[in-house]
Amino acid sequence: MLFHPSKNPVELKVMHLNKTQAQHREDLTEATQGKAALKQLKKSLAKKAKKDSKSKAKAKGKNKAQQVFVLDFDGDMKATAVKHLREEISTLISTANKGDEVVIRLESGGGLVHSYGLAAAQLERLKSAGLKLTVCVDKVAASGGYMMACVADNIVAAPFAIIGSIGVVSQLPNFHKWLKNHDVDYEQFTAGDYKRTVTVFGENDDEDRAKYQEELEQTHKLFKHFVNRYRGMLDLDKVATGEHWYGEDALHLNLVDKLQTSDSYLLELMDNHEVYALHSRQKPTFAEKLGLAQAAEAAFSIAINKLPDALMRFDFNSRLNILK
Repeated sequence: MLFHPSKNPVELKVMHLNKTQAQHREDLTEATQGKAALKQLKKSLAKKAKKDSKSKAKAKGKNKAQQVFVLDFDGDMKATAVKHLREEISTLISTANKGDEVVIRLESGGGLVHSYGLAAAQLERLKSAGLKLTVCVDKVAASGGYMMACVADNIVAAPFAIIGSIGVVSQLPNFHKWLKNHDVDYEQFTAGDYKRTVTVFGENDDEDRAKYQEELEQTHKLFKHFVNRYRGMLDLDKVATGEHWYGEDALHLNLVDKLQTSDSYLLELMDNHEVYALHSRQKPTFAEKLGLAQAAEAAFSIAINKLPDALMRFDFNSRLNILK
């Protein structure tokens, strides 16, 4: 069990994928071919395991990776999954041997610059610790997601995975005219010429927009520099336009190294390596468990009553740039 200051304990679950896959294979063999076939399969697997044990012992002497650790990162706008990723990575750094491989199954369309900058920095820790890093993308690794992926020694993508989008976007509504038409004054006080440029409620002028655009360009420049540090073979003028590509085209552009699903890649690794999947979560307190139960009951009640009024909420964030 892991602990995070001032937070609930974080529990770590480890699944030995080789054993899980073998159990599934045995279950299917028994169900479709009977117990005699299952007995023969177990005998064959035992013989193979003995042979593999000898070959792994030899490989160990040559410092080849014997273990593979699989982590999952499902990114949202704020990259909130990093709170568990950092725990899992800290555990691996303190446990795994140099040369072991870490596979990140990554899915993200990007989000806030600082959030994905931190997520990418977490992956850098693995490489600094001497671990081989592979990122597998089955659906999407775009913008902030690609910022994370490019840190890897190898990027493996499914044929139709969305890759790239090396760019920055920021957008916000402006209610100045509406407020003016309704005789509503809006006042803002700042110290520093550029403490605030474009705003949601104030009147924006050309100088404000120019400064804000300058900030976006600087962020894009940093993004490109980061990508170039890890994938120097890329033609940045061609790929850092904000466009995205599907897996096959991404391969031709050197944005990825191989076309393959994560399932296929891990199955290949299981032939010669012990593969473990790590998953951490924060243990809910008793009060939180009770709250979840009450929330579920309330949601059920709402569904039963079929409330006619749709509730809408708009969240405006005027100063956070987004990797998109």
